Amino acid sequence: MNHNDKSAVIQFICPQAEFILQGDELVWLDELQTEPTEAQIQAGWVAYQAKIKSDKAEAEGKRSAALAKLEALGLDEDDLKALGL
Repeated sequence: MNHNDKSAVIQFICPQAEFILQGDELVWLDELQTEPTEAQIQAGWVAYQAKIKSDKAEAEGKRSAALAKLEALGLDEDDLKALGL
């Protein structure tokens, strides 16, 4: 997990937390939330990856449903391309 991933995971498991990542070192600034352990961050990484995968699948499902509705209205492939779909 790279620096940006770790930051995203911490934000995922501790929403609105105040912290700084200096290299691999986590500097916890939040007085309202407890600093996550490395094990919690690792578990959060698994949950975060699952959420990303789920969000992508949901977005693709919505896109497919929208395209099907447009095609049901009589729009052909060229029409959809002209709309940027």
